[in-house]
Amino acid sequence: MTRYPNFSIKNSNSSPPNTAEDSPVSLPEKKPWLIVGLGNPGKKFNGTRHNVGFMMVDAIAEAEGISINTANFKALIGKGFIGNVPVMLAKPQTFMNASGEFAFCQMRLLPKGGHGGHNGMRSIIDSLKGSRDFPRLRIGIGRPQGRMDTINYVLRPFNKQEREELEFTFQQGIEAVRILTLEGFDKSATYVNSAKAIEQLG
Repeated sequence: MTRYPNFSIKNSNSSPPNTAEDSPVSLPEKKPWLIVGLGNPGKKFNGTRHNVGFMMVDAIAEAEGISINTANFKALIGKGFIGNVPVMLAKPQTFMNASGEFAFCQMRLLPKGGHGGHNGMRSIIDSLKGSRDFPRLRIGIGRPQGRMDTINYVLRPFNKQEREELEFTFQQGIEAVRILTLEGFDKSATYVNSAKAIEQLG
C-alpha cells in the first residue's frame, strides 16, 4: 500500500538561502474530509449487516492510527490524518431504519446520487437540505434467501466465511479512501472498479 508522508529535503552541503528563490515554499493546505459510516448504536447491532458502515470506519481508524473516542454532534468521532490530509471519522449514534440490499462484498464508489432505498442516506440528504453532491462508498451486504424477512436478514451477524470476505473488502475500502482523499475521486473510482473487475475474473 502506498503511503504519502510529509517530507522535506535538505542538502547539508548547500549554503544558507539568501534569495527569494531559495526560500522554502509553503505547500497549499489540504482540505479536511468528513468520513461517515452508517449504522445503529448498541450491542444488538454490533457485527451485523446493518452496521457494515461502522465496521468500514473502524477498519480505516485502525489502519490510520485514529482513535474514535469522542462523543460530539450525536456521533462518535475521531480526528487524524490520512497521509497529510486531515480527516474526521464519524459513527452517528442516531438510529436509522433497515437499509437496502446490494450484492455481498461488492463495492461501488459514486460521486453523488440519490439514497438508493437506504434510509440512513436519505436522512443525510435531508440534513443537507436536499444536496446529493457528496461521494459515497457502498458496500454490499447481500440479499435474503427465500422468504426471509429483510429486517431480520440485515440484523443477522456475519458468519465466519463472510467475515473473512469482508476483511478483504475492508482492505480495498481503506485503500479507496486513501486514494480519494489524497488523489481525488476519479483515481479512487478507477481503483474500486478495477478491484471489482479483478475479483470477477478470479
